[in-house]
Order: sequence, then structure tokens, then C-alpha cells
Amino acid sequence: MSGNNSYTIVEYFGGDDGYRCGYCKNDKGNFSHGMWSHSMTVQDYQDLIDRGWRRSGKYVYKPIMKKTCCPQYTIRCHALNFQPSKSHKKILKKMSKYISKGELPTAQEDGEPMDSVCEEAGPQEPTKVCQSDLNVATDSDIKDEVPNCSTAAEVQKNSVDSTVESSENSQNDSASVLEEGTDTKAPKPGLGADPSRPPCKKAKDLRKQRRLQKDQKRQHGAGVSPEKPANTNQPKTLEELISESLEDSSSDRLEVRLVRSNPPSPQFKASLDASYQVYKLYQMAIHKDPPDKPSESQFRRFLCDSPLEAEHSPDGPEMGYGSFHQQYWLDGRIVAVGVIDILPTCVSSVYLYYHPDFTSLSLGSYSALREIAFTRKLQEQSTKLCYYYLGFYVHSCPKMRYKGQYRPADLLCPESYTWVSVEQCIPLLNNSRYARLNQDPDAGDSQAVKDVGRVLVLHKRTVMPYIVYSRKFKGRSDTAEVQEYASLVGQDCAERILLYRS
Repeated sequence: MSGNNSYTIVEYFGGDDGYRCGYCKNDKGNFSHGMWSHSMTVQDYQDLIDRGWRRSGKYVYKPIMKKTCCPQYTIRCHALNFQPSKSHKKILKKMSKYISKGELPTAQEDGEPMDSVCEEAGPQEPTKVCQSDLNVATDSDIKDEVPNCSTAAEVQKNSVDSTVESSENSQNDSASVLEEGTDTKAPKPGLGADPSRPPCKKAKDLRKQRRLQKDQKRQHGAGVSPEKPANTNQPKTLEELISESLEDSSSDRLEVRLVRSNPPSPQFKASLDASYQVYKLYQMAIHKDPPDKPSESQFRRFLCDSPLEAEHSPDGPEMGYGSFHQQYWLDGRIVAVGVIDILPTCVSSVYLYYHPDFTSLSLGSYSALREIAFTRKLQEQSTKLCYYYLGFYVHSCPKMRYKGQYRPADLLCPESYTWVSVEQCIPLLNNSRYARLNQDPDAGDSQAVKDVGRVLVLHKRTVMPYIVYSRKFKGRSDTAEVQEYASLVGQDCAERILLYRS
């Protein structure tokens, strides 16, 4: 195999043992299937999260929905159609007040719970695999054993087709967006208001006047007559609300920096220690971890390491696909970090941590709003990238239901793997923790396993269909495990992803 080709390589570990639940704190109530990913293409991961999988570092897991104490449903928001609710607008106003006046809300909140990092279920020492050492079984071996399986040439072609060439432009490794208000000078001391001048307008009226002027300029630039006033009855877009929240000048400046975490960009490396210190404070204050638990190695393993290959495509976003950190810098220091993956059809939120001094700013919800706006911005460059995945929706945990407020949104049916609107799902989940969300009894899994023999396996650095592997090594009794793995990832993924067999 050419060293430029890229396969997804995983080790499957099943899901027999229960471990601690990060939602209800049950010591042995959380059950999930798991596999360690040595490398993964962004398309393969996109297909996996559309079947209920989710990554924590390089560990990829899928809750056993009928068995786990807190069923976790994959949730996605239609970013292009999202309209902020009243509570979302209040969060943006809180940020605006802090940016303009430096005042934190007096009411201290409990903090918004994030998806728990799946630490206990992952293997400690996965097998080492090198992509450059892989070989494809010879055509004659495969044809002799199974005429209907893909030939070595087809396997190699599929790998090339599914891998997008990486860009060599290092400028795309990171992007930076600086958002701040216009500077205003403090008024000079005087004797009071000048009665010969008209009274000063309120700040609210001034902002309204500026918006009208901007609308008129925009219309004039687009060839529209500026004489007609803008339609003030139209609801403001998310982008307008975010921009307004950052209008006022202040000594505190908010900057959002997007830095690639895999492979790590120079900007990511330079800020790694500062990010870790924020994570450590967050874990101790919000999750009550002891000082020695949030170690740097743990931080790197679950929030910095990623199996996703950095990929670029002519019709993709400028910075490419893969794993990134969105760093929120306030007044020159990191106050929050959003771990995200940019995939072919979505921005997937992995985790969010923040400095506990800023808990009352609702940074969990604020970052979600910013990530939705970011998704909409990327969609301008890549038309099919139009969804924002919020991780898992846990209806049985009241504190996790806030994700359902980012609408329009869908939940993934755990049986048919089809998307169902949140509004239709909530009555079902009110009656039962686990529910088949698609109420059409005829709707089935379109990727159900049809031929386990076509599952691709990797054994002793050689890629081959499982039927070839099973006939060459007849003493093996792992058909049931391979069948289970294939049913979880789906037939198409099973024919592309390499299942490592020792």
C-alpha cells in the first residue's frame, strides 16, 4: 500500500463491563461498546457518529442504549435555520454587559454540565500499528477464497477515493477571529450639559440609529434604493446578536482563535500549558476532582489527542477538516476552550471547559451559540457542511436537556439510525428512558450487516476480507465478535474500516 493512502484502523473491545456514569454517578451503570482508533478519516468518523458513536481522544464509544443507566441520544442542530431563543439572547446580553462594563452577573450559577469525558472505559495500552507497513492481500488470495469480495485493487482504490489530499499551506493550520467594539474616549470633565445643544440620546437609541445606517448602506451597495426603511419586524440573526454583544468598547477584548490540535499547529503548542491550567481549574471547581487527578497526561489523552487525519478538499472549508480547539481569549488570557471536529457535513462539539471565575457568564451555552455561528460561516465555503452536533442528549438527566433548546434539532433513532425531530421525541422519552424514536415500524437499518465476510480486517500488517482471514486461520472463534462489530458500524463502514486482529 502506498504511504500516501490512509485507512481507518480500529481495535474493537466490546462492552460487557459497566463503568461509572458521568451523569447519574452510578458506579457500574454505564455500558458502551468501545474501540480504539489508531487513525481515522473524517468521512469514516462522520458515518460513525451518524450511527451513535462518539470519540473521547482516540477512544470511540457507543452507548448500549437498552442497558446503560442514562441512554444517550446523538443530537444535531440545523444550523442554517437556528433562531436564538429568549434565554439565548439573555446569555449574549450577559456577555455584552461584561465586555462593556467588566461586570460579572451577581447570581452564581451551578455551571452547565458538559458531556462526561469517557475515561474509565478506554484501554490503557492499545496495540501499536503503523500505516506505512500495511499490505493488501494479493488478488489471487482473495479471488481463490471469495470471488464476490473486493479485489486488492478495489480496496486500494476505495481508500484513495475516501482520502482527500492534504494541503501544504501552513497558513490554514489556524485561523483567528478578533471581535471587539470600537474604542471610545472618556468625556472631558466640565461644568455639565450645554443647554445650547440638543439633549444626548440614549445608548439604545444610538445603537438603533447605527443599525439603520448600516442597513441603508448595505442596501445601497446591493443596488437597493436606500429610501425605504429596513424592516424592523424581522428577527435579528444570530450573527447580528453576537456582533451587538461585542459592539461596546472596553478594556476587555474577546478574541476567538481556532487552532488545529492534530497535527498540532505552532499556535496550539504555544498555548498548550495555558489551556491545561484552565482545564485543571475547571475540573477541580466544576467536577470536584482532587488536585492530582486532572493530570497533564490525562488532558492530552482525552482532549488533545485525536485519531482524525487532517484533510483538505477544494470544496471544503479553508482550514480543512479534522480536530481543532477554539480558544476564547479575554483581555489577553484564555478563559474557555471548545474542543471541536470539523467534518464533511457538520461541526461536532467534543467538549468545553472554562475558567471557573467566569461560571456566571454561561460559557457553555455561549460557546454553543458561537459554534453554531461558526458552522454557518463554514457552510458558505462548503455547502453540505450545515449541521452542528452537540454530542449526546440525555433526557433522563434534567441538567442535560438544555441541548434540546437549540432548534430545529433532531435525535438519532437508536434502531433505524434515522433522524427524528426533538419535538416528536420528547413525549416518548417522558414515558421511557429508552425509546425507539422512529415510529414507523417498517423503518429499518439501511446499513444492517448483509455479509460479514466482506468486513475488512488487518492481520500481521496485511489487509484482507474477513472470509479470507477466517479460512486461513480456522482455529479462530471470533465470528460472533466481528458480526457484532459490523452491526454497530454498519456494512459500508465495515467494508472500509480496518478491524485489527492480533
